[in-house]
Amino acid sequence: MALFTPAADALMTAVTDAASPDRPAGQLITAAVIGIAVIIVLITWVKLHPFLSLTIGALATGAIAGMDIAASVTSFSTGFGTTMGGVGILIALGAIYGKLLADSGGADRIVDTLVSRASARSLPWVMGLIGAVIGLPMFFEVGLVLLVPVIILVARRSGAPLMRIAIPTLAGLSAMHGLVPPHPGPLAAIDALGANLGLTLAFGVIVAIPAVIISGPLFARFAARWVDVPVPELFVTEEDEGVEQRRRPSFGATLFSILLPVFLMLAKAVADISAAGSDAPWKVALDFLGTPVIALLIAVLAGFFILGRGAGFDRTKINDIVGSSLGPIAGILLIVGAGGGFKQVLVDTGIGDVIAQFVSGSSVSVLILAWLVAVVIRVATGSATVATITAAGILQPLTETLDSPMVALLVLAIGSGSVFLSHVNDAGFWLIKEYFGLSIPQTLKSWTVLECLISVTGLAGVLVLSIFV
Repeated sequence: MALFTPAADALMTAVTDAASPDRPAGQLITAAVIGIAVIIVLITWVKLHPFLSLTIGALATGAIAGMDIAASVTSFSTGFGTTMGGVGILIALGAIYGKLLADSGGADRIVDTLVSRASARSLPWVMGLIGAVIGLPMFFEVGLVLLVPVIILVARRSGAPLMRIAIPTLAGLSAMHGLVPPHPGPLAAIDALGANLGLTLAFGVIVAIPAVIISGPLFARFAARWVDVPVPELFVTEEDEGVEQRRRPSFGATLFSILLPVFLMLAKAVADISAAGSDAPWKVALDFLGTPVIALLIAVLAGFFILGRGAGFDRTKINDIVGSSLGPIAGILLIVGAGGGFKQVLVDTGIGDVIAQFVSGSSVSVLILAWLVAVVIRVATGSATVATITAAGILQPLTETLDSPMVALLVLAIGSGSVFLSHVNDAGFWLIKEYFGLSIPQTLKSWTVLECLISVTGLAGVLVLSIFV
């Protein structure tokens, strides 16, 4: 199959007009650039809280783009609410579980086992593997909130720099999120392009392995020097405070508690692949139990018994843990929600469509073109899923001339581009920044570079595979 295709005509027929034809493309691009600049200036120079900075930046973007102020407010509120309805609930449940994991001594069990059985050199590789395994069936945000306590405690107990532990784990999570179904982005692209699910899954794992290695353990060496920050004072356990804990859950029980939501989501993923379209009762049950919010809620409830009872906690102690876990994340919730609101303003202005039109008139490799389209939409909107779905819609006409392996690689090229350059309009950017106590420049030098490495390495892997298929 030829890698270079004169795709302009087919692509242009698939590209929709911008949200409002009266808004010139230059005006929309300028609005996005100024809006992002306003946010960065307010946070870094004015020292305004990120929640207020994101809100002001979003409204400024809408105004410069020509949106009515009421429409801008509605768009921001919609994005805020949508993000809180999804990510916000996961963060809250994850905070409860993380606090319970730390206070019960369960995290101590996991961390002590990891630190005692892994050398200082192998520990980043172990964390990368853990991130990839947890991230295979799980949404990035769910995996993140489950593993943050482990990341922080491993860094604290091992004495390793925070970035040496965090970066490999995040690389495993993010690579699986962008490249491997059943995550929503790859699944949406598979559906839109008519790709073979099994083939895409196999290719995705092949491409993800070098992406995790390069952006994880290898890049972590540089990130630890560029971003030398202390381990956050989160999830401090009695052992960290020098208090001898008499009783704590066993390693096996703790591991089961952590992996319970993973198993539930993985079961749903397998059922979605093997019994797509089935309405059998067992399939309906797995669809319900494997929904991220339900799976994490079950993990929390199970944790009350497995972790709480294992540590000898009574009902009052467990309720105190739940109450004390929610206060510290209030700021994170508002910031992440405002990031979602800013993203929605960018989407509703039509900036993603305008940039896609700008990129689409080129006769280059169809795989590189797919990557570029996803990249520019991702950078403009801050959403990997929006970038994947939009790029797949634009490139769908090309699939008529491609065979099945190339269509699968097209999905992966789009997925690789969809994780490129996470910055201030991405809710994940703010999650990483707030959880690990980083400044914006530090987050850019660590998390943003990590995402770029996954994206570029993923594209390289796709291009290499295309030689053989």
